[in-house]
Amino acid sequence: MSLLQLHSVAASYGASQALFGVDLEVAEGEAVAFMGRNGMGKTTTVKAICRMLPASGTLVFDGHDLTRLPAHRAARLGIGLVPEGRRCFRDLTVTENLTAAARPGPWEMVRVTELFPRLAERRGQQAASLSGGEQQMLAIGRALMTNPRLLILDEATEGLAPLVRQEIWSAIGRLKAETGMALLVIDKSLREMRAACDRGVVLARGRSVWTGGMDELSAEISERHLGV
Repeated sequence: MSLLQLHSVAASYGASQALFGVDLEVAEGEAVAFMGRNGMGKTTTVKAICRMLPASGTLVFDGHDLTRLPAHRAARLGIGLVPEGRRCFRDLTVTENLTAAARPGPWEMVRVTELFPRLAERRGQQAASLSGGEQQMLAIGRALMTNPRLLILDEATEGLAPLVRQEIWSAIGRLKAETGMALLVIDKSLREMRAACDRGVVLARGRSVWTGGMDELSAEISERHLGV
């Protein structure tokens, strides 16, 4: 059963149109890789889903028309976002960051720090004092504390050291294997996304140009639209 459905979604920044026809579905418990070169509209699509940017077309989450909802109500339906660039509350401690947006559910402090033990070690530190990798773990943990049904990870491993990237991918793998949470993953590492995701959608110039199982993503499609 589809949890998130987008069909013919269009969006603009003022007079500049960025999305021309995005089609995307994420089923309950499914992990979907959302792929494309830089500037093709992936983050813009995420902003449309999270209601940070007006959009037309079909945007439905769990039967609710997202186009009619403000951002805070979309979030309360169960959409959790790990935004590009981390965006932690720099002056708050790790504990304060995690509890700031917490909502009732299975994801509580103990479970988040079990997924990312470093956060337990840094519990009393301000986010500004953390390394980039630790800030990324904190951003993921903060999103999990909202107890989402869909977790969107926008470039969650970008700019991180290889060992930290591996730790983040391991956490994503655990989320997929051990929870019923749906995942929408944006990342440049095709190898890791092949391992972590069930299906993929490729975006080019604001349009969906390919969708299918990750094992069906051919070298030709990758070279044409992903540059790998």
